[in-house]
Amino acid sequence: MSAKSILPMLLRGTAAALILAPTAFVPAAHAARGSDGELRLLFNQAVSTLNVYLSSGTKDITAASLVLEPLAAYDPDGQLVPRLAAEIPSQKNGGIATDLTSITWKLKPGVQWSDGTPLTSEDVKFTYDYCRNPETGCAHAAKLDGVIAVETPDPQTVTFRFAAPMPYPFQPFTGATGPVLQKAQFAACLGKLAATCTAQNASPIGTGPFMVTDFKVNDVVTMAANPLYREAEKPAFATATIKGGGDALSSASAVLETGEFDYAWNTLINPEQQLQMEAGGKGRFVSAFGALVERIEVNLTDPAATLPEGERSTVKHPHPILSDVRVRKALSLAIARDVLVEIGYGAAGKPTCNMVAGPPHYVSDNTACLHQDLPAARALLEAAGWQDTDGDGIREKDGRKLSFLFQTTVNPVRQDFQALIKGWWNDIGVEVDLKAIDGSVFFSGDAGSPDTNEKFYADFEMYANEFDGTDPQAYLAARSCDKIPAPDRQWQGENIGRFCDPAYDAMVAELAKTANMAERAQLVKALNDRLTAGDQVVIPLIHRGRFSAISNTLGGVALSAWDSELWNVADWHRLPR
Repeated sequence: MSAKSILPMLLRGTAAALILAPTAFVPAAHAARGSDGELRLLFNQAVSTLNVYLSSGTKDITAASLVLEPLAAYDPDGQLVPRLAAEIPSQKNGGIATDLTSITWKLKPGVQWSDGTPLTSEDVKFTYDYCRNPETGCAHAAKLDGVIAVETPDPQTVTFRFAAPMPYPFQPFTGATGPVLQKAQFAACLGKLAATCTAQNASPIGTGPFMVTDFKVNDVVTMAANPLYREAEKPAFATATIKGGGDALSSASAVLETGEFDYAWNTLINPEQQLQMEAGGKGRFVSAFGALVERIEVNLTDPAATLPEGERSTVKHPHPILSDVRVRKALSLAIARDVLVEIGYGAAGKPTCNMVAGPPHYVSDNTACLHQDLPAARALLEAAGWQDTDGDGIREKDGRKLSFLFQTTVNPVRQDFQALIKGWWNDIGVEVDLKAIDGSVFFSGDAGSPDTNEKFYADFEMYANEFDGTDPQAYLAARSCDKIPAPDRQWQGENIGRFCDPAYDAMVAELAKTANMAERAQLVKALNDRLTAGDQVVIPLIHRGRFSAISNTLGGVALSAWDSELWNVADWHRLPR
């Protein structure tokens, strides 16, 4: 492997130079700290934890980004901008080794935790150790793949050393899924103890613009401006409140019609409702396309309630039906994705067959699923031995009905999707039971709950997620065998479908050491196609834009599709009414 093809891009001093031309983000000016009163945020999926490493839920990650910070964040153009770091490492400034085997970050001088103690490189190293401990059940461990050592030569310097040349060395501790935890606060929370540290997980000490003052789990988070935040006049708001619960329609209404809230996150409502809401004149919807994909996860393990607890949905028991790729492909072919977009998203969605839907450089030309083909779906099921022998409309084989449980979160659009997909699957002889789970529970990461997306006690589940930044390496690595949720990992892990193939893992390892951008893109597309067109272990549906509601009285918002939606909340302020 030659690193020469990637070095000129690294010399520019920005991670996103690998993909996007650099564009400077200029923060808006606003009044002095705390002068704009309360910032009112509404999440229709309530926050369950503020410890990002114990949750894969976007609502938890987004909320925590007001308090916890990474070394660098991604702006709306996908460019890395310093947060806790003084600058973005490059070869030009000495931060990236010439052989790409290490990256060194310098911390901003004088940064304090909200308790008044200094941020140091030891906090970064501790967070690495915390996430790397296999018993922690770290939800974002894939971002640390390839790191073999973390060195702290002085309090302001941290170096990550890689097992091999790392063409994209910016994965560790960038974006909303890679914040730094305070060592002093979490020192007693390593391994199995991570989930038991209730106080720490609910009220992490941070370096961000806000600090937690109260947290009612699955209900309300209240915060106050961090008086020690390093930018003297920020944030403009004295307090921030995140109210959870309800649904997307009522959330959008609370901003755009009644004006009770300033910002409503993830307002997934249909196009007709969008037009009606904006007609109220109190606000607007904001959207940004990145890598967000609404999809159906396929459980490749058996979720049957007849199995002992601790063995359901584990690799010990392969799925008795869905282990057959012909069945999985038939179910994908039966779906009319263009209809889903029309009724659920309008301009905020596009049909897709891909898991990696952006940036464009990495998007496969896999389009076979875009045309609904019910006859082909029926033929696949016939070939797999599934026939309707008793005339009841449901296929069977070896005395077993072709019957599934399909779950998702409570949301009107998702329930519409469930109903449509159930109808199409019924048309090809498949029986479907539907289940809707409150998003606060589904994405909670609670190892004691039977209804989390990681535990996956169903045959299919539908939701959306994405990756920080503009490089999908960690996102694809999350499908590796060692990322499968299991009881000994507190049911944490990003490989929700329980897919495990050494050949796929080998391709991920090859991607991690591939520097040539054309070759890198080909590997990403090949990995994507293995998950979709090849093994169909996931059924992509819609390339979604992030879609939230914002009041006309709120200024400074710059929606990023590559990081937390609230990535620049320190710049938000109240506009004149």
